[in-house]
Parts: sequence; C-alpha cells; structure tokens
Amino acid sequence: MIQRGRTGIAQYVFALVEALRSHTADYQLSLFVLEEDLPLFRFASDFVRTITVPERYRGALRNLVWHQTELPRLSRELSLDVLHLPSYRRLVWSQSIPSVATIHDLAPFRIKGKYDWKRMFYGRVVVKQLAHRQKKIIAISRFTAEDVHHFFGIPRSRITVIHNGIDHKRFSPGDRSSALQTVKHRHQLNHPFLLYTARIEHPAKNHLRLLRAFEEFKRVTGKPHELVFAGAEWHGSEVVSRAVEASPYSNSVRCLGFVPDPHLPDLYRAADLFVFPSLFEGFGFPPLEAMACGCPVLSSDRGALGEVVADAARIVDPESTEEIADGIREMLEPVSRNEWIHRGLIRSKTFDWSLNAEATLRVYQAAAGGAGS
Repeated sequence: MIQRGRTGIAQYVFALVEALRSHTADYQLSLFVLEEDLPLFRFASDFVRTITVPERYRGALRNLVWHQTELPRLSRELSLDVLHLPSYRRLVWSQSIPSVATIHDLAPFRIKGKYDWKRMFYGRVVVKQLAHRQKKIIAISRFTAEDVHHFFGIPRSRITVIHNGIDHKRFSPGDRSSALQTVKHRHQLNHPFLLYTARIEHPAKNHLRLLRAFEEFKRVTGKPHELVFAGAEWHGSEVVSRAVEASPYSNSVRCLGFVPDPHLPDLYRAADLFVFPSLFEGFGFPPLEAMACGCPVLSSDRGALGEVVADAARIVDPESTEEIADGIREMLEPVSRNEWIHRGLIRSKTFDWSLNAEATLRVYQAAAGGAGS
C-alpha cells in the first residue's frame, strides 16, 4: 500500500520502521516488500529482515489475493508472533497469527464518490467484516477511532489511538533564505507563494474552492503571490487541471506534480502560507510538517484536522471561498503571520515518532499475548 512511496501510508510505514530501530535489540522486525520497492527500504537494511514479494503481485486484485493466501502462510513459516497491516485496504481474514491493523480513515463512509463503486463496496462492506477479524486496531486519531467504532461496530477496548509523529530532524525551521534560493532553482518559483501539498484529487482535497479563493485574493489585493499545488495526480485531477487552465490567474498557479519527500522541507520554509482546505482527513501530515518548518497554516477542521492542528492554525470553513480568501489575506499580515508561526512550532513538537513506536510496540505485545480478544 505504499504505492512506490508516494502516499501518506508510505510515510507512516517509513517513519514507523525507522522509529522501531532503537527497539530491535528486543524485537525482530520483518518487512514484506514488493520487489521494485526494495530500494525504498535500504535505510532499514541493517536492522530488519526483508521478505521480497514478487512484482507480479503489485496489481490490486493479485495483491488482495496474496494478502489473503500467501501472507498468512509465510507468516506461519517465519514463526511471526504478530502481523501488522498498515492499511485497512489489505486486512487479512486468517486468524492463525494475531494481527494488528492501522486504520487511517474511513473515507468511503464520509465522502460520497471518493472511489469507484468497487472500491466503495470493498471499503464499506468487505473491510467491515475483515476489521472484526483483527486482534487489535490502531487508529491514528480519536476521530478515526470513533468512526471505526461507529461504522464497524468494533468495541472501543480493541481500538488504540496512536497519533502519527513528525520527523523533527527533517522538518524544522531551517534557513529561509537558503530555502527560497533552493525552490527558485529547483522549481522556478520566483514569486512569493501559497502552498498546498496534497494529491490532486477531486472533490475530496477541495482544490477548486481554494483556486476560487485565490482568484478572489488576487483580484482584491493585487499581490504578486502564486498558488502552488504540490502532489501527484489522482482521481478527478482532470477537473482541477481544466479549472486551472480556465482561471483568469492561471499564470499565477503552479502545479509541481509529485514532490519527493526530501524536497518538502524547503518548500514549507519558503512558502508565505500553507493552505490546507481538505474536506476530510483521518489525520493530516502536511499541516504539521509545515508548522514544524516555521510556515503558518490555514486549515479546515474536517475529519481529524481540528484534533491535529488544534489552536495552532487559522481554521476556515472549507466550503466557503470567501472565508478562505479572507483567511489568506489576514494571515499574510506580518503580525498575524508571526503569531501563527509561533503557535505552529509549539504544536508540532507534541507529535513524535519515537512515542508512536513505543505505543505501537505495546499494541503488538497485547495482540501477541492474547489481550483485547
């Protein structure tokens, strides 16, 4: 489910594996990795056992079959004590080995038409049955935990809330002047800019309303700012592309495509404002990453976002282009901007992967020991 390293689940897996490094004197960690993804896990080669999954199992259907057949068999052969599935999309039916599932969100229940009907059916019906077969559930936010309890009927006693962390070695304020030069050279960003990092997905990520708000901001203020979308194309991206092309300010809108994770900190440091008007999130990495880099954040509070950003971001109604535009204008004022930067830096420090790893290990121990059944 890491999809060649380009998803939030990928960042979750990479960060958790790295955070478990300090615990490998007491535990042996095994990773099942698709063949072409092996280079992505070189960082862990000195402390994990890697089991290569043939590339022919990358396709969705074959991958599902592999998880239900080969994965339980291999887990038994390797004498694993517990199996961790980091996404609800690949939960296993077999109960021969205690399994822990991380559920990031239940978007199929919250966003109409987010996926095609087959994926919606799988997420709403099949996953509900599979979830009851897992020994323990990790939810990445209290909001998601309540969704799992409400929509799946999983007892709260089997659900543990473990917030994601932030890699504070990479995501830190840094040198803004250097970051500005870097993004100017790397992305040809020569003007001050507003940043939105998210998959180009319609309607869930709400790019169209942000675009309309940006147009209003430009019309009223005449400021030289650009709007930068950083993210891979996803479902409905063609709708966003057409809207950008038709915009009277299309020359001020930049679509960078997928930005490699190592390049993100400089984008955050260089941006005048990070805008995150998503209609739904099970957690929301980008606002915290931006805060940790010293960039002020304007955000919706849909899904778990209010829980994550708390009072460290300027909250707006994501369905009001006027409110988004007003928020942008307000937050670009120097006094306001500095206050939000200060709040964001404090808030981001409360999210740490080492704490996540310790809590996750406790869930492994409970699952392997038979607790929570």
